[in-house]
Amino acid sequence: MAPTAGTPAPPLVGWTGLLFVIGSALFMLGVPLSLTTALPALASAATFTVGAGFFTTAALLQLLLARRDLPESAGRTIVFWRGKTSDWSSAAVQLVGTLAFNANTIRAAILIGADPRAVDREVWGPDAVGSALFLVASVIAMVPEVRERRHAHVTTRSLTIGTLNLTGSILFGLSAIGAYIIIGTGEHVSLVWANGGTFFGAACFLVGAALFGWPPRVTATTGPGRGASRATS
Repeated sequence: MAPTAGTPAPPLVGWTGLLFVIGSALFMLGVPLSLTTALPALASAATFTVGAGFFTTAALLQLLLARRDLPESAGRTIVFWRGKTSDWSSAAVQLVGTLAFNANTIRAAILIGADPRAVDREVWGPDAVGSALFLVASVIAMVPEVRERRHAHVTTRSLTIGTLNLTGSILFGLSAIGAYIIIGTGEHVSLVWANGGTFFGAACFLVGAALFGWPPRVTATTGPGRGASRATS
């Protein structure tokens, strides 16, 4: 069962948030590293690769959290379009998106300096797929029923978290568009979009993950004749 407002979140929630924070921070770090001529291109490529690995691990934990909250009647049959499994659907789509980013970042590291056509085929394709899946997952996660289940431990932050993740997904999509290499010229559509979308999109994910993984502390207060509890930041 999902935690209720005002109660401590399960430890798995904290780990999920922490791993997303680390992955997002690495994606942010990868952008300035890619612009630093003093470092080899592999430095930024490796940073993105490790960051994608943290994203995937966090997304797997998110899926486990959603699966645990499924109604018993669902059994082993998961139906994507059923309202009660929308949280699971969002988490599942997000996990596949992170796997696409794994393929994208690994191939980018391998194909440094390769022909632009190979880069577009092997690197940009998974990047575009991953960005599209992140956007789909973020849209599903904005559904009130999903936010109620997923953010039950931080209800007052739910809309903010959902909006940050949706904004981050849109920025990642713009990054994918900007990163496309025009075959005739060998130039990117827009390096500003590619780098800015990645950096600020990851920043949105980082803040959203921090708000999700570090809920307000629950402290006890005593009223006349009875005990009470309240949440503090």
